[in-house]
Amino acid sequence: MGYTAVWKVLEEMLVELRKKELPIPPSIMEDLKTAKTVIRMLTEDNRAENIQKVEQYLLNVESYLVSEGQKKFGFEYVDGWLKRIDKASRETSDREQEEIRFIPGLPRQLKWIRVASTNELPVEQLKAMAEKTNATYRLQKDGSVLVFGEEQSIKDFVKKITLKHKTKPGKLRKRVHNG
Repeated sequence: MGYTAVWKVLEEMLVELRKKELPIPPSIMEDLKTAKTVIRMLTEDNRAENIQKVEQYLLNVESYLVSEGQKKFGFEYVDGWLKRIDKASRETSDREQEEIRFIPGLPRQLKWIRVASTNELPVEQLKAMAEKTNATYRLQKDGSVLVFGEEQSIKDFVKKITLKHKTKPGKLRKRVHNG
């Protein structure tokens, strides 16, 4: 099931209903936020209990929005949303849709960057540069290197890569994120 796709449709529906001045209880907002967090966790750990949790949170949000939307705007309005939710639920991969911005186990105050190794930047060089800049690294399942640490360490790491290898745009696949 495409949990990310369903989440996005429910988020759009919630935003539209709020614009039409339909009050949304804090518990529904919280369920939507929690569902997003659990979906992100699924990319690292696909345990049955997490799948069950995300399905429950999404169902809670969907039930409320559909019920209240139908009361206020009628069946035709809700039917369009139900069709979109159904189509989204048939998506096959959440990994392709969701850029991972949540790294389990990293403290929030740390900054991080994910770098794909290349012929010009092999994994061993990336690891050595991370150590020289007082950053920590982890090898990822996809072969990239996750480098994390204090903000200055990450800036120094990026400078080192840029200066040493004088990369052309598009050579490095990198994403810098606040933790």
